[in-house]
Amino acid sequence: MAISLHNSTNISRVGFASPFLGSNSASKVSISVSLPSFSNLSFKSVETSSQQLYRINAMSKAESSSSDQVKVDISLSPRVNSVKPSKTVAITDHATALAQAGVPVIRLAAGEPDFDTPAIIAEAGINAIREGYTRYSPNAGTLELRTAICHKLKEENGISYTPDQIVVSNGAKQSILQAVLAVCSPGDEVIIPAPYWVSYPEMARLADATPVILPTLISDNFLLDPELLESNITEKSRLLILCSPSNPTGSVYPKKLLEKIAEIVAKHPRLLVLSDEIYEHIIYAPAAHTSFASLPGMWERTLTVNGFSKAFAMTGWRLGYIAGPKNFIAACNKIQSQSTSGASSIAQKAGVAALGLGYAGGEVVSTMVKAFRERRDFLVKSFGELEGVKISEPQGAFYLFIDFSSYYGIEVEGFGKIENSESLCRYLLDKGQVCFIEYCFRALLFKLIKNCYAWFCQYYREWLNIVFNIKDDQTSKSGCND
Repeated sequence: MAISLHNSTNISRVGFASPFLGSNSASKVSISVSLPSFSNLSFKSVETSSQQLYRINAMSKAESSSSDQVKVDISLSPRVNSVKPSKTVAITDHATALAQAGVPVIRLAAGEPDFDTPAIIAEAGINAIREGYTRYSPNAGTLELRTAICHKLKEENGISYTPDQIVVSNGAKQSILQAVLAVCSPGDEVIIPAPYWVSYPEMARLADATPVILPTLISDNFLLDPELLESNITEKSRLLILCSPSNPTGSVYPKKLLEKIAEIVAKHPRLLVLSDEIYEHIIYAPAAHTSFASLPGMWERTLTVNGFSKAFAMTGWRLGYIAGPKNFIAACNKIQSQSTSGASSIAQKAGVAALGLGYAGGEVVSTMVKAFRERRDFLVKSFGELEGVKISEPQGAFYLFIDFSSYYGIEVEGFGKIENSESLCRYLLDKGQVCFIEYCFRALLFKLIKNCYAWFCQYYREWLNIVFNIKDDQTSKSGCND
């Protein structure tokens, strides 16, 4: 983790809620018209100006009178009101506001690699523009890309699809939302193991479904207990969301555990599985990725989501896809046809180039994964030496999910009490200029840019003293222990 030493005591704080709130109060509008001296005007020009002023006043009065009589209904859909704003977006916006004010913020909140898009992929996008591939693409994606995706899924994941069983979208996030909307009815339940990506429950709510959160334990590496799953399945259970490698924990589901989960799922005809595999290539041996749809009997009930953002460092290209049985995929395609339509034609050309790099992204991806692993190893060791910190070593993705709860309740001069993960994130952003995201507490830590990584190597041992102004003897008194 990188900690900035810049003083931030004179920084005005940005409220998290403010970007999402509108004003309900009516505002009065006054119109002033400046006229030149009458002595410099002819009678005609004065008459014209007077007529214009009269019209302006008349319009103003009419609008005022109308607004007095008709109150605009500013209520929102109950469906939208049930959805919480993304905490990732909120704290990232907060960091952006500080950066725009000149504060040197170290941003570790948004889930994206710090590498540039590989040159061969970028060139494919540039060439697409030059060669005129700039028109609308087919709604489900170009046949070229969908064919390449089918080849990738068969060769790398052991699951077979035809192009009409693939829908390419503007990022995997859209693919997931469309899948939830396509298969869930009001009152259905969506089972989500925790810790989870913050958007899963909100997507369920957008579909008028109920998220059912199943806790996991750090001692189990945050993996879902099959017995807990079985005891929580009801006749309303419609969708189980699995993410492996996991955002935010980095946990990877072993094949044997997935097989146990599959045996339970097979007992319930209504229960489908959405397998979020966006981090599949960012994995650290001996861990290995298994696609849920490849397990016996699971192809027919699994919706597999993947994309290009993470492994290929293409977050800004906005390109993801979903694969599954034709009836479900056709429904996703229908939703997309009435919302965004097809993904960017330029990004799709770049996606074809990405899948042409070789098995699992070839050397380009393996080089990035090697760097992520070095950062993971260093940071797991480093945070393991801090008092009061609990951590499970991630087997994939590029996150550390760290338990800092031993610091909750501490009073910090000039800030107040560290109540929970959210206030800890605010404190670190305001005082240390380091931007994290709180999933109770996720630290996107080994996505560090190179200079931040070097900085952390030098200063991590002084973290408690620098950021919290807590000495070793104070730490032990506050109950901060392993």
